[in-house]
Amino acid sequence: MQNVIDSLKTSRSLKPVGGGSVENNWLLFASMVEAAIWHYTGDVQKGRIKYGLDKFRQWYLGDGTYGDGPPFHWDYYNGYVIHPMLMDILKVCREKNDRLSVTYDKELLRAQRYAAIQERLISPEATFPVIGRSSAYRFAAFQALSQIILWEQLPEAIKPGAARSGITAVVRRMIEAPGTFDKDGWLEIGSVGHQPSIRDPYNATGSLYICLTGLIHLGLPANNPFWLAPAADWTQKKIWSGQDIPGDHALEDVWTIAKRCKACIKRILRNILEGFESWKQM
Repeated sequence: MQNVIDSLKTSRSLKPVGGGSVENNWLLFASMVEAAIWHYTGDVQKGRIKYGLDKFRQWYLGDGTYGDGPPFHWDYYNGYVIHPMLMDILKVCREKNDRLSVTYDKELLRAQRYAAIQERLISPEATFPVIGRSSAYRFAAFQALSQIILWEQLPEAIKPGAARSGITAVVRRMIEAPGTFDKDGWLEIGSVGHQPSIRDPYNATGSLYICLTGLIHLGLPANNPFWLAPAADWTQKKIWSGQDIPGDHALEDVWTIAKRCKACIKRILRNILEGFESWKQM
């Protein structure tokens, strides 16, 4: 274990913070490593955690989605990296009772919303739009949904049986596609089968196994309701078969109502205090 910690600490010589640093999800890798060191040893350089958290607080775009840097990109990095790492980092901050965890509840709400969107992206045929870089990571795109399942934090609108049916159908559709594995049993580059042209410069055989992060819900015990719930149609399968379902609303719709209620309560309290002050002067 000490060898692992020592190796993680060598990354502190890298400077992902300050002038000249990258402006994308790589910042969270530094924060994630530092959170791991903190969790296992109690030693921490908080600046390496705070910088990543602060940047992504600035890059939040709304409705559960962050920019991978200041601009928006159509890809699945909210699923691969951003939500899962923010959740894990903030969880460590909360375990340590540190003020950096102040956005934990807000991030969990955002991650739940993104997970709900991901579930809605699964078509009735168990496909989803393949968009943006790192498409060769296949169903790793659903890591955020998988992590929300693992944490047992599925939004109420998504039933466990439906989430399990949907994500399992996607995994089978991708893994069982002809050409997915080479003659020696290794994954081939592609989203559905062997599609070498979809390769990014940083892709190699090893990186293709990032797809396994879309299966972290396998960490749930066999007696968990997620496994025991009867199979059910996922959202798009319901819609396109004519079933009646509740409407979908942006996360900010809820927040706007909450903000208005808070402002109203403040006005009421202010009026009460002003009335009390006037009564004292009588």
